[in-house]
Amino acid sequence: MMIQSVKRAAEILKLFSPRTPRLGITEISEKVGIHKATAQGLVRTLVAEGFLAQDPETRKYKLGFAIYELGVALASGLKINQVSVNPAHRLAMKTGFLVRISIPDRDSAVIVMDAYPRSTPFLYPQFGLRFPLYCTAMGKALLAQWEDDRLEAYCSTIEFFAFTSHTISTKEELLRELAEVRRNGYAVNREEHLLSRSAIGAPIFDSGGQVIASMSIVADPSRLQGGTVESLAPLVISTAMEISQNMGYVARAPVGTDRSRSPITQKVKSDAIP
Repeated sequence: MMIQSVKRAAEILKLFSPRTPRLGITEISEKVGIHKATAQGLVRTLVAEGFLAQDPETRKYKLGFAIYELGVALASGLKINQVSVNPAHRLAMKTGFLVRISIPDRDSAVIVMDAYPRSTPFLYPQFGLRFPLYCTAMGKALLAQWEDDRLEAYCSTIEFFAFTSHTISTKEELLRELAEVRRNGYAVNREEHLLSRSAIGAPIFDSGGQVIASMSIVADPSRLQGGTVESLAPLVISTAMEISQNMGYVARAPVGTDRSRSPITQKVKSDAIP
């Protein structure tokens, strides 16, 4: 049984994003589809519990620190973050690029960790950013490991929105790209989601051999051109494999299984980061 008031409170919290950091009562009531008095009561309760706060200048509402505290607790408690922070930091230091760890959530990839080139391992608290799967390296690295029925369901429910002129725009184009990702063992994003941003991504597996996350390095397109991609990709793959092994993954391909979705371990043996 669903509790209506809890559902509405959750809907209110989900209205806030980097694009809409502040909302007034009228905006909230219209977006949720409830009376202003009801919205006012729910908002006051959320403020009292620290989940919302009122901006003293605009009198509009914004997310409160209770949300941040819960996010920090979630991020620090994720096993993928605990086993990724050192390998991701080493990759960031070796390449000089931002390294991101993401996990799949519905039709998106959610960033759970950013590692920057620094002198000591650093778990950067900018997590929770959500990106589409079909036009990012981290997303395509995940999609390439999905079973056909799950991939078909995904393609039938999403809109192939063109973020840039380089964005994949059809199911057929995506499937061709994913076939290449499986052959190569890594995915590439060439300004498909954001201009001036390119990336290389690889999948991360758990102890059961299921894809649970992906890793990517992000840089200006001028730094990820031609042979640079081919030279950096093995580093991304090997680091993703190291994290997979930290999660309990053991590379195996029993006789009779489909090897097309298994990680390409032979590409990383000579390029593993010490």
